[in-house]
Amino acid sequence: MSLLDTIESPADLKELSTEQLEQLAWEIRERLIEVLSNTGGHLAPNLGIVELTIALHTVFDSPRDRMIWDVSHQSYVHKILTGRKENFPTIRQYKGISGYTSRDESEHDAFGAGHASTAISAASGIARARDHKGDDYHVIAIVGDGAMTGGLAFEGLNNLGASHSDVLIILNDNDMSIAPNVGAIHEHFTTAISNPLYNKVKDQIWEAISKVPAVGKPASSLGHKMEESLKNLLVPGIIFDRLGIRYFGPVDGHDIEGLVRRLRDLKNLKGPKLLHIKTKKGKGYEPAENDATSFHGTGAFDRVTGEGKKKDGPPSYTSVFGKAIVEECRRDERIVGITGAMANGTGLDYLADAIPDRFYDVGIAEAHAVCFAAGLASNGMKPVCAIYSTFLQRAFDQVVHDVALQNLNVFFCMDRSGLVGDDGPTHHGTLDLSYLRCVPNMVIMVPKDENELVNMLRTGLLYDGPIAMRYPRGEGEGVKIDHEPQELPIGAGEVLNEGSDVALLAVGRMVGFARRAVEHLSRNGIEATLVNARFVKPIDEELIGRLADEIGMIVTLEENNIRGGFGTAVLEFLSRTGRTSVPTLTLGLPDAFVTHGTIEQLMKEIELDPESISSRIESFFKEADTGLRTDRGNR
Repeated sequence: MSLLDTIESPADLKELSTEQLEQLAWEIRERLIEVLSNTGGHLAPNLGIVELTIALHTVFDSPRDRMIWDVSHQSYVHKILTGRKENFPTIRQYKGISGYTSRDESEHDAFGAGHASTAISAASGIARARDHKGDDYHVIAIVGDGAMTGGLAFEGLNNLGASHSDVLIILNDNDMSIAPNVGAIHEHFTTAISNPLYNKVKDQIWEAISKVPAVGKPASSLGHKMEESLKNLLVPGIIFDRLGIRYFGPVDGHDIEGLVRRLRDLKNLKGPKLLHIKTKKGKGYEPAENDATSFHGTGAFDRVTGEGKKKDGPPSYTSVFGKAIVEECRRDERIVGITGAMANGTGLDYLADAIPDRFYDVGIAEAHAVCFAAGLASNGMKPVCAIYSTFLQRAFDQVVHDVALQNLNVFFCMDRSGLVGDDGPTHHGTLDLSYLRCVPNMVIMVPKDENELVNMLRTGLLYDGPIAMRYPRGEGEGVKIDHEPQELPIGAGEVLNEGSDVALLAVGRMVGFARRAVEHLSRNGIEATLVNARFVKPIDEELIGRLADEIGMIVTLEENNIRGGFGTAVLEFLSRTGRTSVPTLTLGLPDAFVTHGTIEQLMKEIELDPESISSRIESFFKEADTGLRTDRGNR
C-alpha cells in the first residue's frame, strides 16, 4: 500500500515525518500525471504546488481553518488530500468533481473561484466575518504571482492592510500565470528573488538565530526584525510592507521541511502577512517543466513522451482567428492585438511571433486591457481585444463607459463563448450576448463557421465604432476558408434553407445543430426555413418581419442564456411591430449555471442537441398549429 492510500483527510498528515511528507509529495505527483494523462486538466500548476499544499494541510486544520485558492485551478492536490482522492479520476468529467474549488462539493472548499485575483478580497471578507462572530480560525489566501497583475488583488491588499485582520497570504511565485508573466509587478518579484546579497545575508541571519539556545519568541521576533531591516535596505519597493502587510520571504516552495517550519512560525502572528514562495511550474515532470504553458491546461497526453493524444481534425476557431489577424495587421498598420495573459489561449501568439510590436499582453487585467484599447482607439488605432467571453465580464464598466459611450473603434473578439466543456460554469461564456446587447452603439456578430469568422474579422476591422464577435472553443466546421475575406453587410442574415412551415433563426454553433434538426423535421413532414442570423445586434428586422408574415411561426436558437440574448431581441422586435400573435419558440441555454462535461453531454442534458431541438420544435409546431386552426375556427 502506498502512503497516499493511507491518507483519508488532512488530519492524517499531522504525525508524518519530513521524509514521509516528501514521499507523499512524490506519490501525489505520480497520481497527478497518471490521472491527467488520461483526462487532461491543469497539470503544470498543480505539479508546482504539491509541497506547499502538503505543508498547508500539515500546519493548518481544514475545514476549520479556511484556505482560499485564487483561480483554484491549482487545487487538485488540495482535493486529493481532503477526501476526494478516490474520485480524482473523475475530475472535470461529466458528473465528476470540478476542476476548481466548489462550495457545493466539499466543506474543505471555503470559497469557489475560476477567475484570478479574487482570493485576497474573499479572504478579507471571511476574516471580517470571523471577527464579527468572535471566532478564532485561521484564514489563508493562496495567490499566484500572475494574479497580482489584476487590479482586484491590489484593492484587496489595500483594504486588508488597513483592516489589520489576521490573514496569511501565500504568494506562489513561479514566473507564470498561464503564459510567462509581464509587467512591473513581475519585475519586482524577479528583483527580490535574484538579489544574491539579500538572500545570502537573510539565510545567515536565520542560521545564526537557529544556533541560539531555545529562548522562545524573543529570538524569533529578533530574526524577523533583522530580516525586515535587510529587505528595506536591499530590496527595492517593498510594496506589501508599505500597504501594512508584513512581508516574509522569498523561500523555496519545494522544501517541505522549510515550508512547515515557516508556516508554523507565521501561524499565530497577528495582523495581515504575506509569505513569498518560489516554485517551478510543472515540477517533477520534465515535459511540463520544459513547456509549462502547454501543460497549464492540457488534453490527454502520453505520459512517457508528453505528446498530446488529440486526433486530427479541422483547425480550431482560435487558430483560425490567430492566423487571420496577422494578415489583417499586415494589411492595415493601425491594427493591434491586445490580450490579458492569454496569448496562446486566444491565438494572439501568432501575432506576437509575426509582428511583436503590434501585440500587447497586459497581464491578468481585463479592465485595463479594455480601457487601454479605448485609449489606443481614441488616437486613431484599431485595437482588437481578444479576451475569453467569461473574462470580459470583468471589464463590463470599461466596455460601457470607456468604449461604447465614446463610440470608439474597439473590436472585442470573444473566444470560449457558449459552453466550453470540462472547465465548467466559471468558464462557460453564456452571458455575453445578453450583457453586450444592452450596451448602446454596440454591434454583435456570431459566425456559423471558421470561414465566416474570417469574414467577420474583416467586417469588424472595417467598421467604425464598438463591435464584438463571439465564437466557441474547439474545432471549426472544417469548411474551406476564402482566400480574400469578404465584408458582410451589418445586420444582414443569410437564408440557408427554404421551407413553408416554420422559420428557424440560429446564430453561431447552433446553425450546425439547426441544420441537422431541419433534416429530421423534414423526414417528419415539417419543412423549415433555416436562417443564419449572423448578427445579434442589429438583427435583420426586414428578413425576420417577412418570415413572421409569410410563415407565421418562428424558432430562435442560440448558445447563450435564454434571458436577454438573441431570442429576446426577436421577441422585442415582434412585439414592437405588432406581431405578438406570431407563435415564437426561443431555445437557448437555461437560466442557470451549467455543469462541466463534454459539449455533447451538456447539450443533451439541457436539450439543445439536434435530436432534442427537433423534438421540441415538433411539439411546438403541433401545439401552435392546433392553436392557429382553433383561432381560425372561432373567427
